[in-house]
Amino acid sequence: MSKTALITGIAGQDGSYLSEHLLSRGYEVHGIVRRNSVAENQDSRIKDLPVHTHYGDLLDPHSLSRVVSEVMPDEVYNLGAQSHVRISFDVPAFTIQSNAIGVLNILETLRSIKKTAKFYQASSSEMFGNSVDPDGYQRKTTPMNPTSPYGCAKVMGYNLVRHYRAAYDMHACNGILFNHESPRRGSNFVTNKIVKGAVEIANGKRENLALGNLNASRDWGHSKDYVRAMQMIVDHDEPRDWVVATGQSRTIRDMCEVTFAALGLDYRDYVTVDPKFFRPQELDFLKGDSKEIREKLGWEPEYTFESMVEEMVNYWKEKL
Repeated sequence: MSKTALITGIAGQDGSYLSEHLLSRGYEVHGIVRRNSVAENQDSRIKDLPVHTHYGDLLDPHSLSRVVSEVMPDEVYNLGAQSHVRISFDVPAFTIQSNAIGVLNILETLRSIKKTAKFYQASSSEMFGNSVDPDGYQRKTTPMNPTSPYGCAKVMGYNLVRHYRAAYDMHACNGILFNHESPRRGSNFVTNKIVKGAVEIANGKRENLALGNLNASRDWGHSKDYVRAMQMIVDHDEPRDWVVATGQSRTIRDMCEVTFAALGLDYRDYVTVDPKFFRPQELDFLKGDSKEIREKLGWEPEYTFESMVEEMVNYWKEKL
């Protein structure tokens, strides 16, 4: 008998890749979409997939109750969020509501209607802020010291999952995912901003690319690899929390260098630094220790940093 999954944020980068992955494993896939989702996010990524979509919102408990009652899912993946860290400084209240209260709403809905459903929460490396262990890695035991409203909200969501697991014996898990990208990443995120901008420069459509902090360092993987980890986490018998990361950290400058080089260009001739793209409080360095999920669940990333960038470059070369 096939399993039924419900995905919030199904129209996003991770939601669309997760849908494809679960469908390939024989799942019946349902997703919640917001009525005001723009076409770029809602239609293009999932329009050709045999998924069932339902209008709802993480901030509308009644809509969540309706959808969960209709679907009665075996598994719920909460990927819906205000997902842009820089923008969270501009809309902090909305970010806290979406990324923290939204988690509470879906957990309460499941506790009332389908307590046996396995629950996955998309937690984030942004929760650590600038806390780094002496060996240069972040792991579950690393102090959480977020540096943005986004990170603060994610810490609350993370702790709510742990609370509901302990208090109500729910199969609720956190995946602490480090940065993960793909051609489906929104073009206002720095990775696709770099790749799209570089291809436009190579095509003669623009002269330069303005960015913020080039020295910020991130642990970047591919979304396809990370959604596989999500399903492994939910499928594991014991509900717990996991770090998903490549264990390698690259700077924004590195991203520029590899991307422009793939197009036969030197980024130093085109990239400028604009202070308006800096965060009010910068997060300098992220590198995750994913030893536990590799050893216990057998997860391994299939993409390298270079192959991920190559795929993104090829996508924009075909699109532009």
